[in-house]
Amino acid sequence: MSHRPSRLRIACVLAAGVGLFTSLLTTLPASASQDSAETQYGTSTRVTPEQAFFDDFSYTGSADPRLAERRWSIKTGKARPGDPGATWSANGVTFPTIGSRHLLQLNSSTDGTPAGTTQAQLSQQRKFFSGTYAARVRFCDEPLRDGPDGDKVVQAFFTLSPLALPMDPNYSELDYEYLPNGGWGSPGSAMYTTSWHTYRLSPWVAVNTHTQLAQSYDGWHDLVIQVGDGHVKYYIDGALFADHSGIYYPRIAMAIDFNQWFIPGGLLGNSTRRTYREQVDYVYFAKDTILTPEEVHAQVIAYHKEDVDYTDNVMSP
Repeated sequence: MSHRPSRLRIACVLAAGVGLFTSLLTTLPASASQDSAETQYGTSTRVTPEQAFFDDFSYTGSADPRLAERRWSIKTGKARPGDPGATWSANGVTFPTIGSRHLLQLNSSTDGTPAGTTQAQLSQQRKFFSGTYAARVRFCDEPLRDGPDGDKVVQAFFTLSPLALPMDPNYSELDYEYLPNGGWGSPGSAMYTTSWHTYRLSPWVAVNTHTQLAQSYDGWHDLVIQVGDGHVKYYIDGALFADHSGIYYPRIAMAIDFNQWFIPGGLLGNSTRRTYREQVDYVYFAKDTILTPEEVHAQVIAYHKEDVDYTDNVMSP
């Protein structure tokens, strides 16, 4: 991709301001590929599960005590994934209010060196298993403001359990990972959904299955994962994207995570600092209940109309 500012970069930056402000005044923010969520989904009957988790990220900042009270944690220090020299920073996790909407915002930046690279992640406690996961996420194809584009960055919404030992037979992970600048064999923008059975770090062995599509997903998108009856089904903007089953079905409770990080060896050799951004409007989980994307939309609309910014009565499995 070009190292010079482009119409796409300008659009991406404006989306954080006037353009995003306009879209966020609707019942749900519009995505780049549709007029509005209402046009996309229409109306649907509200299905209320017995146990549900919902958060629209109405926090004051990374130090807001309600984050810990609600079992959110911010990743800090040096850890996987990403380059071993990069740092996970709480400074990259913010909660701006734009229009009437609250957002989780992840900013990750680099000067082209691992030591000058920061990444961002927010994680919810590990108690989620079968049911329906959903989030509205904004991906961006280019960095903010000036600076070269082309770093191999990953923007993700995923669920995860700890790896207790190499090739842990109970390991469980379900991923949406968007690569705006390519990577993992993709030369350009690509979306990956991956369901994991297990892995080993050294020597590297990965037992997973994935579905990928090489195209841009710049803008807002509704992401839904249905986990039930031995199948993991991934939806993007109401359309089925992937269906994974067999050994790739999760086995134990998982955490819910959002992060943005750089693929090792994927940094451009340019010292001009640049920042990539991922935003999240809300996250939702319905325990042991399979909801369609339309039913998820109806549930979120109801929360907004009732001024519910957070609720959680999900019990650990």
